Amino acid sequence: MRSSLALIAAAGVAVIALAGCASASAPAATPGDSSSAVTVRGEFGEMPRVSFPTPLSPAETQCTEVIEGEGDYLQEGQVAEVGLAYFSGASGELAIASGFGASEQVLLPYVPNTPEAFNVALGCAREGSRVVVVAPAEAAFGEQGNPSVGIQPGDSVVVVMDVARAFPGRADGAVALSRDGFPAVVLAPNGQPGVTVPNADPPASTQTEVLKRGSGETVESGDQLLVQYTAVNWASGEVTQSSWESGTPGLFVVSEDGSAQAPPGLSEELIGQTVGSQVGVIVVPEDGSDVIFYVIDILGVA
Repeated sequence: MRSSLALIAAAGVAVIALAGCASASAPAATPGDSSSAVTVRGEFGEMPRVSFPTPLSPAETQCTEVIEGEGDYLQEGQVAEVGLAYFSGASGELAIASGFGASEQVLLPYVPNTPEAFNVALGCAREGSRVVVVAPAEAAFGEQGNPSVGIQPGDSVVVVMDVARAFPGRADGAVALSRDGFPAVVLAPNGQPGVTVPNADPPASTQTEVLKRGSGETVESGDQLLVQYTAVNWASGEVTQSSWESGTPGLFVVSEDGSAQAPPGLSEELIGQTVGSQVGVIVVPEDGSDVIFYVIDILGVA
């Protein structure tokens, strides 16, 4: 089994997540006096040594890329594998640090329900970036603060983030044709699938079609996958689960034995597929319960 990562939200360490993605050449914010006042020492990937004058009281969110990365800046919908530390801008005290040194890096999503301060950190970063963000209270935890980790009501925050790896927000493989009688899948601009189930009886056994064929690594038994998914009840045509609608991607282990965390009947169909693929799977349960059609975007092996 490859490495296992946690999917977190910067706000406290709660599980959340992602959507679609587009490229851009500009960062989400620019440097200012407050972000430039933060001194960060240490190697990329190691716990940074951070100092700054207190209190820092920026009027708006500011970002400085202190170690330059490569490629495009991250966009809303992506998920990044990061080391993350944040501090009270009022007291200078460390609130949380995770993903540096020997500790496992974490998966941080760039989505609307993540506090602005952390989204700006992602939107100012590229793979290999170390960024500093200084944000006023309203862009972080607001007037309620987060006293459990030392962020008092009304505190500004200072965020230091190392971005080791970025995942796409949607399958990016080459489009493949599906067979006649298979559910029709049409994608919205952000990649969210719309599904039309045929007005016919479902097949007698589980069937799989590759809708987009990715060129990434092959999924192996024991891998933990980061996915976007939509589940549709064959009989009613209704969406029963959707990471696109909930804002939470799937993060689960696929396995040929009892350790699988994917929904029953789905795990085996994802093993052997490639990262970047979009896969349609008609799962026909052995117990005679409802037939479910899944559309799975395989974003990466986490």
